[in-house]
Amino acid sequence: MQSKINKLLDDLLKLHPKYIDLSLNRLIKLLKKLGDPHLNLPKTIHIAGTNGKGSVQSFIRNILISNGYSCDAYISPHLSKFNERIVINNKEIGTKKLYQTLEFVKKINNNNPITFFEITTAVAFVLFERSNSEFLILETGLGGRLDATNVIPKKLCSIITPISYDHEEFLGKTLKKITNEKLGIIKKSDFVLISKQKYEVEKFIKKKLSRIKNIYFYGKNYRIKKLNNDKFEFYFDKEKKILNQPQLNGFHQLENASVALSFSKIMIQKKLKMNFKKINNAIKKTSWPGRLEIIAYNGKKIILDGSHNIDGAKKLNEFLKIKQIKPIVIFGMLNNKKIDIFLNIIKNQIVKILAIQIPNEKNAFKTNEIGKKCSALEINYSKIKNINEVLKYIRKSDQKIFLITGSLYLVGKIRKKFL
Repeated sequence: MQSKINKLLDDLLKLHPKYIDLSLNRLIKLLKKLGDPHLNLPKTIHIAGTNGKGSVQSFIRNILISNGYSCDAYISPHLSKFNERIVINNKEIGTKKLYQTLEFVKKINNNNPITFFEITTAVAFVLFERSNSEFLILETGLGGRLDATNVIPKKLCSIITPISYDHEEFLGKTLKKITNEKLGIIKKSDFVLISKQKYEVEKFIKKKLSRIKNIYFYGKNYRIKKLNNDKFEFYFDKEKKILNQPQLNGFHQLENASVALSFSKIMIQKKLKMNFKKINNAIKKTSWPGRLEIIAYNGKKIILDGSHNIDGAKKLNEFLKIKQIKPIVIFGMLNNKKIDIFLNIIKNQIVKILAIQIPNEKNAFKTNEIGKKCSALEINYSKIKNINEVLKYIRKSDQKIFLITGSLYLVGKIRKKFL
């Protein structure tokens, strides 16, 4: 059945000449033919941002589920298989149901031009409409204003995670332009929650959203402040202990957990019943594969981190420094990313690079291209042909710590070999 799904997904990729072509019109037309499922979804929490969307989603989902609420989620990209993208009441969609829904939506679309993300988002909406869950967490794919998830007319909450440079060819070359696109999800939201941001980004957001009510900022010293209301502040006191206990590695995950905790505080104020002990346990138990995830393989430690942009590289480098780790890095990256800057940020915390072209990704840097970048930055490197060679290298090496990074696609393809 999984091979049939893969064939269907390949067919959907061919419906539009571009993989990314930001527009809402094609999807709206298809949704109308499907009976507008996006108008009948559970209470929706919509998340946009450059980094941290998946982790914030995972923390919030665990908090809601732990407190007895049913919760769906839409996630991208996936690590190993497409089913991971659609979560119905905390379980990834079953293969049979996914196949049937993909076939149904493909038939209704009738070969009309539509991008892969748009049509698969339509599939997700059909499934979420049928789920009867109480909450739905939607991650944007790219941007916000013209993202396929942004056809939802009303949301319970819009969350903006940290914004930095990524996908500039679609979102704009400046942080202001990128931020403006991300803020496009904020429409008819009961409340808006903003993660800790760079000074320039926060300043722009406050100006842009100055007339919107119920905007909450998570900031320094474990506090939430309401925009345009100097008297309104939440201070975390006993919650501080929770934030130091997440399973997820990296200081930035404390901030992601803080945003989820802030969401909970606001929802409790809005009379949603939640138990503090259950919130505590949910945060402590949250895991998010492929994000500074550490697993054991053949007596070695393998760090899996899908970082692929500048901000991700900085957080990864910070983690390596704090832990005093210098790994050998298996590195592959899509060729629309800033490889020079990424490698330059981490180069002093690594032993060498094993350059690999991400398997079955035509838009990935070739090994010799990665090698040239490493040479220019005076980074020791070797080329490696495929994933089997990666595993063989790890098994035979005296090195005890390895890092796989540069792309979630690469992490996903190698990760399944370790499990």
